[in-house]
Amino acid sequence: MHDVLERFSLKNHVAVITGAGRGIGEGIAMDFARAGAKVAVAARRTHEIEAVAERIIAAGGEAIAVTTDVTDPDALEALAVATKAAFGKLTIWVNNAGGSTMRQPMTTLPRDEWHRTIAVNLTSVYDGCMTAARHIDDGSIINISSGAGTGPVPGSGHYGAAKAGVNSLTWTLSAELAPRIRVNGVMPGAIPTEVMLKALKKSEDQLDELLEEWNIPLGRLGTPQDIGSACVYLASDAASWVSGEILRVGGGAKPK
Repeated sequence: MHDVLERFSLKNHVAVITGAGRGIGEGIAMDFARAGAKVAVAARRTHEIEAVAERIIAAGGEAIAVTTDVTDPDALEALAVATKAAFGKLTIWVNNAGGSTMRQPMTTLPRDEWHRTIAVNLTSVYDGCMTAARHIDDGSIINISSGAGTGPVPGSGHYGAAKAGVNSLTWTLSAELAPRIRVNGVMPGAIPTEVMLKALKKSEDQLDELLEEWNIPLGRLGTPQDIGSACVYLASDAASWVSGEILRVGGGAKPK
Protein backbone atom coordinates (compact mmCIF):
# COMPACT_ATOMS: atom_id res chain seq x y z
CA MET A 1 0.00 0.00 0.00
CA HIS A 2 1.47 3.35 -1.06
CA ASP A 3 1.68 6.34 1.25
CA VAL A 4 -1.29 8.68 0.84
CA LEU A 5 0.81 11.42 -0.79
CA GLU A 6 2.23 8.90 -3.25
CA ARG A 7 -1.30 7.84 -4.17
CA PHE A 8 -2.12 11.41 -5.18
CA SER A 9 1.11 11.87 -7.16
CA LEU A 10 1.05 11.98 -10.96
CA LYS A 11 4.74 11.16 -11.29
CA ASN A 12 5.35 8.83 -14.25
CA HIS A 13 2.11 10.00 -15.89
CA VAL A 14 1.79 11.80 -19.23
CA ALA A 15 -1.31 13.91 -19.72
CA VAL A 16 -3.07 15.67 -22.58
CA ILE A 17 -5.31 18.59 -21.64
CA THR A 18 -7.41 20.23 -24.35
CA GLY A 19 -8.53 23.83 -24.09
CA ALA A 20 -5.50 24.39 -21.90
CA GLY A 21 -4.46 27.85 -23.00
CA ARG A 22 -6.51 29.65 -20.37
CA GLY A 23 -9.17 29.29 -17.68
CA ILE A 24 -10.02 25.85 -16.35
CA GLY A 25 -7.78 24.02 -18.82
CA GLU A 26 -4.78 26.09 -17.83
CA GLY A 27 -5.51 25.40 -14.17
CA ILE A 28 -5.67 21.65 -14.81
CA ALA A 29 -2.43 21.69 -16.80
CA MET A 30 -0.57 23.64 -14.12
CA ASP A 31 -1.83 21.39 -11.31
CA PHE A 32 -1.02 18.21 -13.23
CA ALA A 33 2.53 19.46 -13.74
CA ARG A 34 2.86 20.39 -10.08
CA ALA A 35 1.68 16.86 -9.20
CA GLY A 36 4.50 15.44 -11.32
CA ALA A 37 2.92 14.70 -14.70
CA LYS A 38 4.46 15.52 -18.04
CA VAL A 39 1.88 17.62 -19.87
CA ALA A 40 0.80 18.27 -23.44
CA VAL A 41 -0.97 21.62 -23.48
CA ALA A 42 -3.44 21.77 -26.38
CA ALA A 43 -5.69 24.49 -27.81
CA ARG A 44 -6.20 26.53 -30.97
CA ARG A 45 -4.40 29.67 -29.76
CA THR A 46 -0.73 28.84 -30.13
CA HIS A 47 0.58 31.82 -28.18
CA GLU A 48 -1.58 30.93 -25.17
CA ILE A 49 -0.56 27.29 -24.91
CA GLU A 50 3.09 28.17 -25.47
CA ALA A 51 2.87 30.60 -22.55
CA VAL A 52 1.35 27.91 -20.31
CA ALA A 53 4.00 25.37 -21.33
CA GLU A 54 6.74 27.92 -20.66
CA ARG A 55 5.38 28.56 -17.15
CA ILE A 56 5.34 24.84 -16.43
CA ILE A 57 8.92 24.43 -17.65
CA ALA A 58 10.09 27.51 -15.73
CA ALA A 59 8.66 25.94 -12.56
CA GLY A 60 10.67 22.77 -13.16
CA GLY A 61 8.06 20.68 -14.96
CA GLU A 62 7.95 19.14 -18.42
CA ALA A 63 5.48 20.32 -21.06
CA ILE A 64 4.90 20.72 -24.77
CA ALA A 65 2.43 22.96 -26.58
CA VAL A 66 0.49 21.39 -29.45
CA THR A 67 -1.83 23.62 -31.46
CA THR A 68 -5.05 21.65 -31.81
CA ASP A 69 -8.58 22.16 -33.12
CA VAL A 70 -10.61 19.60 -31.16
CA THR A 71 -13.32 19.55 -33.84
CA ASP A 72 -10.79 17.95 -36.21
CA PRO A 73 -10.24 14.22 -35.47
CA ASP A 74 -6.98 14.26 -37.43
CA ALA A 75 -5.70 17.05 -35.19
CA LEU A 76 -6.55 15.01 -32.09
CA GLU A 77 -4.68 12.02 -33.51
CA ALA A 78 -1.69 14.27 -34.24
CA LEU A 79 -1.86 15.55 -30.65
CA ALA A 80 -1.66 12.01 -29.28
CA VAL A 81 1.21 11.11 -31.61
CA ALA A 82 3.14 14.28 -30.70
CA THR A 83 2.67 13.61 -26.99
CA LYS A 84 3.96 10.06 -27.24
CA ALA A 85 6.87 11.19 -29.41
CA ALA A 86 7.87 13.74 -26.76
CA PHE A 87 7.28 11.70 -23.62
CA GLY A 88 7.17 8.05 -24.68
CA LYS A 89 3.63 7.23 -23.62
CA LEU A 90 0.18 8.63 -22.83
CA THR A 91 -1.72 7.82 -19.63
CA ILE A 92 -4.22 10.64 -19.05
CA TRP A 93 -6.52 12.50 -21.43
CA VAL A 94 -8.63 15.46 -20.27
CA ASN A 95 -11.38 16.63 -22.63
CA ASN A 96 -11.75 20.19 -21.39
CA ALA A 97 -12.20 22.30 -24.54
CA GLY A 98 -15.74 23.55 -25.05
CA GLY A 99 -18.19 26.24 -24.08
CA SER A 100 -20.97 28.36 -25.55
CA THR A 101 -21.24 32.13 -25.52
CA MET A 102 -24.78 32.34 -26.94
CA ARG A 103 -27.77 32.39 -24.57
CA GLN A 104 -31.06 32.14 -26.40
CA PRO A 105 -34.34 30.18 -26.12
CA MET A 106 -34.37 26.98 -28.13
CA THR A 107 -37.22 28.20 -30.32
CA THR A 108 -35.14 31.10 -31.64
CA LEU A 109 -31.68 29.49 -31.53
CA PRO A 110 -30.05 29.50 -34.97
CA ARG A 111 -29.66 25.96 -36.28
CA ASP A 112 -26.01 26.64 -37.07
CA GLU A 113 -25.39 27.45 -33.40
CA TRP A 114 -26.94 24.12 -32.37
CA HIS A 115 -24.59 22.22 -34.67
CA ARG A 116 -21.57 24.29 -33.60
CA THR A 117 -22.30 23.73 -29.91
CA ILE A 118 -22.76 19.97 -30.33
CA ALA A 119 -19.57 19.77 -32.41
CA VAL A 120 -17.44 21.66 -29.88
CA ASN A 121 -18.92 20.27 -26.67
CA LEU A 122 -19.98 16.70 -27.49
CA THR A 123 -18.57 15.37 -30.75
CA SER A 124 -15.10 16.64 -29.86
CA VAL A 125 -15.32 14.79 -26.54
CA TYR A 126 -16.32 11.60 -28.35
CA ASP A 127 -13.40 12.01 -30.76
CA GLY A 128 -11.05 12.79 -27.88
CA CYS A 129 -12.16 9.67 -26.02
CA MET A 130 -11.71 7.52 -29.12
CA THR A 131 -8.23 8.94 -29.65
CA ALA A 132 -7.33 8.34 -26.02
CA ALA A 133 -8.65 4.78 -26.18
CA ARG A 134 -6.33 4.03 -29.10
CA HIS A 135 -3.24 5.45 -27.42
CA ILE A 136 -3.60 4.79 -23.69
CA ASP A 137 -2.55 1.33 -22.54
CA ASP A 138 -3.46 1.86 -18.90
CA GLY A 139 -4.77 5.15 -17.50
CA SER A 140 -7.76 7.45 -17.37
CA ILE A 141 -9.96 9.85 -19.28
CA ILE A 142 -11.57 12.85 -17.62
CA ASN A 143 -14.40 14.71 -19.35
CA ILE A 144 -15.20 18.25 -18.20
CA SER A 145 -18.98 18.49 -18.14
CA SER A 146 -21.40 20.97 -16.56
CA GLY A 147 -24.38 21.10 -14.25
CA ALA A 148 -26.23 22.35 -17.33
CA GLY A 149 -26.41 18.71 -18.39
CA THR A 150 -28.41 17.64 -15.33
CA GLY A 151 -31.59 19.70 -15.58
CA PRO A 152 -33.42 22.51 -17.37
CA VAL A 153 -31.29 25.48 -18.43
CA PRO A 154 -33.54 28.07 -20.12
CA GLY A 155 -31.43 30.08 -22.54
CA SER A 156 -28.72 27.42 -22.79
CA GLY A 157 -30.61 24.32 -23.85
CA HIS A 158 -28.17 23.61 -26.67
CA TYR A 159 -25.25 23.65 -24.27
CA GLY A 160 -27.15 21.60 -21.68
CA ALA A 161 -28.02 18.97 -24.27
CA ALA A 162 -24.37 18.68 -25.29
CA LYS A 163 -23.22 18.29 -21.68
CA ALA A 164 -25.96 15.73 -20.95
CA GLY A 165 -24.47 13.81 -23.86
CA VAL A 166 -21.01 14.12 -22.31
CA ASN A 167 -22.35 12.63 -19.07
CA SER A 168 -23.93 9.71 -20.91
CA LEU A 169 -20.76 9.14 -22.94
CA THR A 170 -18.73 9.12 -19.73
CA TRP A 171 -20.94 6.47 -18.11
CA THR A 172 -20.97 4.21 -21.16
CA LEU A 173 -17.25 4.43 -21.88
CA SER A 174 -16.44 3.74 -18.23
CA ALA A 175 -18.04 0.32 -18.76
CA GLU A 176 -16.73 -0.30 -22.27
CA LEU A 177 -13.11 0.69 -21.62
CA ALA A 178 -12.79 -0.99 -18.21
CA PRO A 179 -10.59 -2.22 -16.70
CA ARG A 180 -7.86 -0.76 -18.92
CA ILE A 181 -9.03 2.87 -18.78
CA ARG A 182 -11.04 4.60 -16.10
CA VAL A 183 -13.46 7.28 -17.36
CA ASN A 184 -14.84 10.01 -15.10
CA GLY A 185 -16.27 13.50 -15.38
CA VAL A 186 -16.09 16.78 -13.51
CA MET A 187 -18.88 19.36 -13.46
CA PRO A 188 -17.52 22.82 -12.59
CA GLY A 189 -19.78 25.33 -10.89
CA ALA A 190 -19.55 29.12 -11.22
CA ILE A 191 -15.99 29.84 -12.29
CA PRO A 192 -15.60 33.31 -13.86
CA THR A 193 -13.69 32.32 -16.99
CA GLU A 194 -13.71 34.49 -20.11
CA VAL A 195 -16.23 32.22 -21.85
CA MET A 196 -18.59 32.09 -18.88
CA LEU A 197 -18.56 35.85 -18.31
CA LYS A 198 -19.24 36.46 -21.99
CA ALA A 199 -22.18 34.04 -21.98
CA LEU A 200 -23.68 35.65 -18.87
CA LYS A 201 -22.92 39.16 -20.14
CA LYS A 202 -20.97 39.93 -16.99
CA SER A 203 -17.71 41.78 -16.49
CA GLU A 204 -14.92 41.25 -13.97
CA ASP A 205 -16.34 44.02 -11.79
CA GLN A 206 -19.69 42.22 -11.52
CA LEU A 207 -18.43 39.10 -9.77
CA ASP A 208 -20.21 40.00 -6.53
CA GLU A 209 -23.50 40.05 -8.46
CA LEU A 210 -22.72 36.65 -9.92
CA LEU A 211 -21.95 35.23 -6.48
CA GLU A 212 -25.28 36.54 -5.17
CA GLU A 213 -27.23 35.21 -8.15
CA TRP A 214 -25.81 31.72 -7.78
CA ASN A 215 -26.35 31.69 -4.00
CA ILE A 216 -23.24 29.60 -3.37
CA PRO A 217 -23.29 28.09 0.13
CA LEU A 218 -19.50 28.11 0.50
CA GLY A 219 -19.48 31.85 -0.07
CA ARG A 220 -17.14 32.28 -3.03
CA LEU A 221 -16.84 31.73 -6.75
CA GLY A 222 -14.69 28.87 -7.98
CA THR A 223 -11.19 28.96 -9.43
CA PRO A 224 -9.49 26.86 -12.11
CA GLN A 225 -7.41 25.33 -9.31
CA ASP A 226 -10.58 23.94 -7.70
CA ILE A 227 -11.16 21.93 -10.86
CA GLY A 228 -7.47 21.10 -11.19
CA SER A 229 -7.49 19.57 -7.71
CA ALA A 230 -10.48 17.39 -8.57
CA CYS A 231 -8.82 16.24 -11.79
CA VAL A 232 -5.55 15.42 -10.03
CA TYR A 233 -7.52 13.15 -7.70
CA LEU A 234 -9.43 11.42 -10.51
CA ALA A 235 -6.26 10.89 -12.56
CA SER A 236 -4.20 9.58 -9.67
CA ASP A 237 -3.92 6.19 -7.99
CA ALA A 238 -5.98 7.63 -5.16
CA ALA A 239 -8.98 7.16 -7.47
CA SER A 240 -7.92 3.75 -8.79
CA TRP A 241 -11.32 2.29 -7.80
CA VAL A 242 -13.33 5.21 -9.21
CA SER A 243 -14.81 5.08 -12.70
CA GLY A 244 -18.09 6.16 -14.27
CA GLU A 245 -18.50 8.97 -11.75
CA ILE A 246 -19.25 12.64 -12.43
CA LEU A 247 -17.98 14.85 -9.65
CA ARG A 248 -19.64 18.21 -9.13
CA VAL A 249 -17.26 20.93 -7.91
CA GLY A 250 -19.46 23.95 -7.31
CA GLY A 251 -19.25 25.29 -3.78
CA GLY A 252 -22.41 23.45 -2.77
CA ALA A 253 -24.65 25.38 -5.16
CA LYS A 254 -27.53 23.78 -7.04
CA PRO A 255 -26.53 23.06 -10.66
CA LYS A 256 -27.43 25.76 -13.19
